Amino acid sequence: MKATGIVRRIDDLGRVVIPKEIRRTMRIREGDPLEIFTDREGEVIFKKYSPIGELVSFAAQYADTLNKTCGMSVIIADRDVIIACAGVSKKEYTEKKVSEEIEDVIESRTLYVQNGDSAKIPVINDGGSHYVSCAMPIISEGDIVGCVASLLANEAANASALARDVEIKLIQTAASFLGKQLEA
Repeated sequence: MKATGIVRRIDDLGRVVIPKEIRRTMRIREGDPLEIFTDREGEVIFKKYSPIGELVSFAAQYADTLNKTCGMSVIIADRDVIIACAGVSKKEYTEKKVSEEIEDVIESRTLYVQNGDSAKIPVINDGGSHYVSCAMPIISEGDIVGCVASLLANEAANASALARDVEIKLIQTAASFLGKQLEA
């Protein structure tokens, strides 16, 4: 654990303010859930809570199924990091922070489909060997919890229109299904 040198007092309602610099650095947004941990030495630790993080093994199986049955490269992410992938290097993508462009797609709450005219959205900030072909935010009980995205290799050509429609429907179905799993 690293000390920040910042001290805050608890107000009369038991609240404490997390400084803006720390929220920005840790990518904590208004409304984000935080899990609270304590230890025997009296430390109180706040950790970002990822509801979809509870479905990591299930999400990995879903991504593998999409990859094996349809040949699609897929990532499943919470709002910050990739939690599962298939058809791409797990070492390259798993547990890596998603790009700011994917964060924007997630916040938009709408389907993103890459077309030939728009700029390619990188999967991670470092670029990586793939870009986003199609992405759909995962929404559970009205809250954004992550996204499912299909990927194309940087040197790949665009798919046919029919295959593209199937890809879009599969990504929408996966996002909806994972959202429903979190509600159950």
